[in-house]
Amino acid sequence: MIQLEGVTRTFQVGDQPVHALRAVDLVFDDGEYGAIMGPSGSGKSTLLNILGLLDRPDAGSYRLDDQETTRLGEEPRARLRRDRIGFVFQSFHLIPRLTAAENVELPLVLAGVAPKERRPRVQDILAAVGLTERGHHRPDQLSGGQRQRVAIARATIMQPRLILADEPTGNLDRASGEEVMSTLEALNARGLTLLVVTHDPAIGDRAQRRIHMDDGAVLEDTCA
Repeated sequence: MIQLEGVTRTFQVGDQPVHALRAVDLVFDDGEYGAIMGPSGSGKSTLLNILGLLDRPDAGSYRLDDQETTRLGEEPRARLRRDRIGFVFQSFHLIPRLTAAENVELPLVLAGVAPKERRPRVQDILAAVGLTERGHHRPDQLSGGQRQRVAIARATIMQPRLILADEPTGNLDRASGEEVMSTLEALNARGLTLLVVTHDPAIGDRAQRRIHMDDGAVLEDTCA
């Protein structure tokens, strides 16, 4: 479960404060599929960064699986990110010289997982995203949709409980975007919590729950 209470974040730009989040209260149950929507500057990316433990609020509480995160040191926060959260970004952030399989395997290598355990896990997750036959290809040999599916496989190889996707179809054509969203939704159907930041109403309408933000505040929180 995710629970935000009174989460506030302010940035200083020159001599002017910018209120990116204004006392946000939100709760997400395990397995939910939510879309966080709003115009540029509405606070949705700041909210995603706080949910992903990439940033800290100035005030308020963020509890992840009943653990208060705002007072944790950097090492415990890094472990939580590694073990419980998977990130999918608009830009794929794949390492060009590594194959698709090696990109997916990298989090396991960094976590010290033994090679004999890594390989079957990589093959299983590549099969889950429909890329069994593309594991030996480098990113420049893959389509945009395939690269994003490699990124999704890498984001889920550590078996997180939460997937945070920031404009995951922003660099893709409509057909590739449909493939990527179907892949993410299949993971959600298996029980992962999926939160998608998007400015595209067609993507937002796919979610079971839609949170509309503006000027750092939640304006609407509706369920399909």
